[in-house]
Amino acid sequence: MKNKQTLGAIAAGHPETAKAAEQILLDGGNAYDAVIAAQLAALVAEPVLTSLGGGGFMLAETASGSQTLYDFFVQTPIHKRDPSGLSFSPIMADFGDAEQEFHIRPGSIAVPGMVKGLFDIHRNLCTLPMKKLAEPAIELARKGLKMNSFQSGIFDIVRPIYYDSPEAKRIFQSSTEADQLIREGEVLKQPDLAELLEQLIIDGEQLFYEGEVADKISRICRENGGHLTKEDFQNYRVIKRDPLRLNYRGHNIAINPPPSSGGILVGFALKLMGSIESRKFESRDVVWLDTVAFIQKMTNRARIDAFVENPSDDPALKLLDPEYLEIYKKEIRERTASFRGTTQISIVDADGNMASMTSSNGEGSGVMIPGTGFMFNNMLGEQDLNLGGFHAWKPNERMTSMMPPGILKMKSGVRMVFGSGGSSRIRTAIFQVLLNLIDFEMSLNESIKAPRIHIEEKQLHVEKGFNSGQLKKLKDLYPNHKIWSEKSLFFGGAHSVSFGPDGYSGAGDERRGGVAVVVATG
Repeated sequence: MKNKQTLGAIAAGHPETAKAAEQILLDGGNAYDAVIAAQLAALVAEPVLTSLGGGGFMLAETASGSQTLYDFFVQTPIHKRDPSGLSFSPIMADFGDAEQEFHIRPGSIAVPGMVKGLFDIHRNLCTLPMKKLAEPAIELARKGLKMNSFQSGIFDIVRPIYYDSPEAKRIFQSSTEADQLIREGEVLKQPDLAELLEQLIIDGEQLFYEGEVADKISRICRENGGHLTKEDFQNYRVIKRDPLRLNYRGHNIAINPPPSSGGILVGFALKLMGSIESRKFESRDVVWLDTVAFIQKMTNRARIDAFVENPSDDPALKLLDPEYLEIYKKEIRERTASFRGTTQISIVDADGNMASMTSSNGEGSGVMIPGTGFMFNNMLGEQDLNLGGFHAWKPNERMTSMMPPGILKMKSGVRMVFGSGGSSRIRTAIFQVLLNLIDFEMSLNESIKAPRIHIEEKQLHVEKGFNSGQLKKLKDLYPNHKIWSEKSLFFGGAHSVSFGPDGYSGAGDERRGGVAVVVATG
């Protein structure tokens, strides 16, 4: 009998996304080949969450131990149009138990980095041709995929955006129900996107940043109230950074560094929690939940203080300054004494190469170039990315982000590749997953399945899954609360993988349709 050989583990937001990565590992590719194939497939299978018109980050650790953060997130435009000349309109996204306002149309589009990011990663780290990596996505776009419940539900949330665009409505309209976007069980075919991906493989990133795509979107923005020009595309660059390195109770974490704020905010929260002895809490008791909620609230307050009210030369790193932290640690000691369109792909291969890729299209701007099949981002219309107010951004700067792809190295020898989608809930989702893993020694799967809490605008959101005693005490402690009736994508989607002395494992977060695969031959 032939012995099985484990080739790696994958966690992603859709079965087809994971399937594309699995095929590449089986064909001899490494983790970076697999993550690019998965991301290209996600453009087809998860079109609301990620797009060629968006951007993201990838944290890579090679088998030799070298770590690099690839920043291909969106950039603010070089030239800033007067707000009076913009097409920039609000819509409400309905999460069922909560609503959130976003702004769309041409005035909301920032310079996308997705295409350059994928090509840069391919040049630096991959072993297989881009043509090979794109095959699963192209085939999926052309043949179509059956819409699952989760993806159909996302279309319901962002329906106003897709109905604002005749091109989006044409592609994503339900074939069976009038005035509805594509429904569960219907087949979504995207031939325009398939053709664009094929052309990108032939022409390279120049097609997007110097050719037809840049020409068309700059004309749309010029004529219809947007900022982008062809100069924005020609000047876009992927930035390689050293990750932010943290230590929590002796466990090492590498995470997305500034100017992205997601990683530094996770680090801030962990520094506060690290000032408390973990044995102070029983497993996820109400005192622990209250402390997690309080730290979330202080993290929100510190973010506003550092970035808006009292900004320094380096507001992000200010959050980890020992003197600044001590102000908040003191409050913690005294107390204990008395969302968004985003997707995550985590992969590790047999050699120990690790890749954590988080990408986003915001909620989408509603703007599509006819015949291309993808929608541009609305990052300039995301309130959580524009703390100083809309139109207050500085020209030609990398936008901050809540996305903190990361790698955890535990004292036990276990390595975990993590990240999450979920707008402002990303950092609180990752914070709670890390606490579950480290402080309560849960398995990866248990850590991700455990119910979460999140404070936003002074309201405590409590996910389904807590017992009646916990709920009663949380309600008493936080009169301004919302108890969610189901587990929801509102609380993030922390698709993660791990490997160590006991082998490989993966966990796809059910909140965002997640799946995990351990890949083996034989």
